[in-house]
Amino acid sequence: MLKETFTVMRDLPRVREIVAILIRHGLGNLVQKLGLNKGLERAGDLLHLPGEHEIEQLDPAVRVRRALEQLGPTFIKLCQVLATRVDMFPSEWIAEFEKLQSDVPPLDFALLLPELQQALGTDPYTIFRELDPTPIGSASIAQVHRAQLQDGTEVVLKIRRPGIIPKIEADLRVLRHIAALAEFEFPDLRRYQPVRIVDEFAKSLRRELNLSTEARNLERFVQNFAGHHEIEIPDIWWEWTCDSLNVQRYVGGIAGNDLAAVDAAGMDRKVLAARGADAVLKMVLIDGYFHADPHPGNVKYLDGNRIAFLDFGMVGRLPHPRRDQIVDLLAALSQREEYGILNVLLEWTGDTVVDEEKLAADIADFMFNYENLPLKEIPFGRVLNDIAVITREHEITLPSDLTLLFKALITLDGLARQLDPEFQMVAHLTPFVKEVILARLSPKTLFKHGKENLVEAFHLLSGLPRDFGKLIKQARRGHLKVDLDLKRLDHFGGQMAKSANRLTMGIVTGALIIGSSIAMTIKTGPTLFGMPLLGFLGFVIALINALWLMFAIWVSSKEER
Repeated sequence: MLKETFTVMRDLPRVREIVAILIRHGLGNLVQKLGLNKGLERAGDLLHLPGEHEIEQLDPAVRVRRALEQLGPTFIKLCQVLATRVDMFPSEWIAEFEKLQSDVPPLDFALLLPELQQALGTDPYTIFRELDPTPIGSASIAQVHRAQLQDGTEVVLKIRRPGIIPKIEADLRVLRHIAALAEFEFPDLRRYQPVRIVDEFAKSLRRELNLSTEARNLERFVQNFAGHHEIEIPDIWWEWTCDSLNVQRYVGGIAGNDLAAVDAAGMDRKVLAARGADAVLKMVLIDGYFHADPHPGNVKYLDGNRIAFLDFGMVGRLPHPRRDQIVDLLAALSQREEYGILNVLLEWTGDTVVDEEKLAADIADFMFNYENLPLKEIPFGRVLNDIAVITREHEITLPSDLTLLFKALITLDGLARQLDPEFQMVAHLTPFVKEVILARLSPKTLFKHGKENLVEAFHLLSGLPRDFGKLIKQARRGHLKVDLDLKRLDHFGGQMAKSANRLTMGIVTGALIIGSSIAMTIKTGPTLFGMPLLGFLGFVIALINALWLMFAIWVSSKEER
């Protein structure tokens, strides 16, 4: 395993750096269990780095967050993804991961100019009348600068940091190695499929590295909110947008966390909270395409109580079947139907075997906590957290799209409550849930589903003669095979084989004893110790067989215990 992990020698310096940072943050035990130190010793790098005493006194969640922060852009992004996994980590770990922001010290604009010129294919100052060298945002992947087109239009340029791709690709290779080691060394982690999580993270991060991906996301949201004048989505200038550059309209307004400025501008907080919630719920339940991180830094408040959403690098997608499940869950929550919640959670278990009776009992306890509360007073964010706790206790690993959704809804609930402490998410959910359910039961939708089912049934029936023909031909040629996966039958067959072998050995041993006894009465032929040789050898072999039988029976009885 280690040999396979560290054959890529080009990544070894980065592995050494990662190990050093983990040990420095008091995570040496993790390094040892993963065997990373052994791999480095084989490469000739002996590490004896003690953890700092002050850091070792901190909670594990704090130490892990600090280590990931020091490891750089890839691990910062990973930490932000882990903050969405409410089904894997308890609330204190999630809260710690949420502290990790991707803000990093800005690069000198002179270092970005070659990247910008290559992306534009010409001198930037021929396109932009003004170009502010002071960044208005500096993240791990890109840096943001304000600019002005020749016609005076205010835009922002998201410029990818130069040389970042090779480093991130190296980190992703190392991360996958670590995930494979963790899956091998820690059986309890296998149900979370660390390798699969890293693979999905790598796919998402590569999409985010391509800044034109965010531009396509923006375009989709612009279409979805056409006619909704209370919601602003920045426009894209495609002629200058590419994988390393994103040019979009500058959005002014008040930052989402500047509540004092909101009050000073005379804006209505209640209206802002309601419009923000309605916009995200429309994204989730109607469009199936939602902003996955609607925190205050990605929101601005504009005149007329309008809301602008920014930074669409991370979005979530919900196919129709998943949206139906979400609607069923929300409907069951609003109507306090325990059976409805149980059915949805069982659909999310996949191949995981769960104790349905215990799951039902835990759901009943969960619902009891909110039994006497009026519907409008149910704390939605806490409800979602409680559901996440139930899934974690029953080892139900949520699909990746649901983890993003849960995180987005919890973040949205917190943002809305900051604006309006009396905000009740359930009151805003109910109209959307009713609209989706009515749309699902409309004659048009029922006709469409009925037509799809009829077409599927027709294809199935029309294919039956051909399938039966193939089956008969295979049977005639002797190629018909029936595969049965009967583990208990296999076990029973194995036990029968063992018993037959022991019975055979017992019969042979008995025959040897009888034959040897007869041979002992014959006085002619070779002797050993004054006894007929054949008879003596027969008794020795019978003794060995008897001892083997007794040992085999003893071992079998130990295994059954």
